[in-house]
Amino acid sequence: MGSTRDLETEKSDSEEAESGKGTWKQAAFHVATTIATPAAYAPLPFAIASLGWPLGVSSLVSATLATWYSSFLIASLWKWNGEKHFTYRHLAHSIFGLWGYWSIAIFQQVASLGNNIAIQIAAGSSLKAVYKHYHHNGTLTLQHFIIFFGIFELLLSQLPDIHSLRWVNALCTFSTIGFAGTTIGVTFYNGKKIDRTSVSYSLHGSSASKFFKAFNALGTIAFSFGDAMLPEIQNTVREPAKRNMYKSISAAYTVIVLTYWQLAFSGYWAFGSEVQPYILASLSIPEWTVVMANLFAAIQISGCFQIYCRPTYGYFEEGTGLKSNKSTTYFPYRNRLTRLIFTSIYMVLVTLIAAAVPFFGDFVSICGAIGFTPLDFVFPALAYLKAGRAPNNSKLGPFLRPLNILIATCFSLVAILGCIGAVRLIVEDIKNYKFFHDM
Repeated sequence: MGSTRDLETEKSDSEEAESGKGTWKQAAFHVATTIATPAAYAPLPFAIASLGWPLGVSSLVSATLATWYSSFLIASLWKWNGEKHFTYRHLAHSIFGLWGYWSIAIFQQVASLGNNIAIQIAAGSSLKAVYKHYHHNGTLTLQHFIIFFGIFELLLSQLPDIHSLRWVNALCTFSTIGFAGTTIGVTFYNGKKIDRTSVSYSLHGSSASKFFKAFNALGTIAFSFGDAMLPEIQNTVREPAKRNMYKSISAAYTVIVLTYWQLAFSGYWAFGSEVQPYILASLSIPEWTVVMANLFAAIQISGCFQIYCRPTYGYFEEGTGLKSNKSTTYFPYRNRLTRLIFTSIYMVLVTLIAAAVPFFGDFVSICGAIGFTPLDFVFPALAYLKAGRAPNNSKLGPFLRPLNILIATCFSLVAILGCIGAVRLIVEDIKNYKFFHDM
């Protein structure tokens, strides 16, 4: 399985199963749905609060620019050696060899699994908030809504590939804009209703606590720009794939900048150091707008979940031959049953963890630190250098190499610090809460 021949077989299967048919606009929907999920930017005000205004603003802006640049680097590596690379891990294999393949495979699985646990908690929290609005004395708990969401995702998991989700993700992108617009507006409204003299922007706790919260915040910011699926998305785009992907990334990041920064800064301004890890938990009035924001969040998260479970499904399909044309022709019903069994096992695992340990902010941070940071910041810079794509004859050539080295070094440090902060907070939360706690 670890041989080059096996990897080439996987690649061949992928080539048969997938071809670029999507437009750049559809790819933009995929990119925006993958990155700009409510679960990603809802914790940003809390991250800013853990860092304070100067460091918080500079960290968010720097991460935005770095990940935008890194996304262009990944898109530019499309057919870098004359071959089409259908997944992130196959791109890594073409540049770094087997160790690159398995490194990306591990990071991608950590990012995908951690992301889906975190956003399933967020989806359950949003659905519970809507339920409580209409049934104040209702007996359903957060765990019930996490299970309901898991059942719905199991149904969506029967769709064959990312391209088949294009209309789902179009709806999700509009839900992203709706969520951001509603939440930002309600945040300003709540902020103006609060006695501004009571709002504090100082960092609370001991010196050690402040440091760990700051480390955790760095992981949260990294998570907010998580996109471990760019090559898979680019594979759905029609030629010219590079140019179309550049358009898709630019369109998606326009949405991101217009939503992330406003929500992060307005949320911290409105509630100061008391802002909650999930911004919707800090909002109270008017109730109908809070309900609407939670509905937008649940809709958007449903598409993001699907994008991130696809790498895991891809491993399974490659291992069992479900992508083989021969297998699909002669055993269609058996393939569907096999897929249903595997996706059911996956959903039960993710749902069980989310329900048992519903610490949204902690999962966000640790997933960002050890999953998304290597994939979105460190690997693109190193891969671009290793592939020798830096233009030596252009005016930018001499600056790109030190820039990429700087990005890879700084965000490797962010990954280490973010992981330390996240693990420490998870340990603290486990001490304070029981498993299956109704948050």
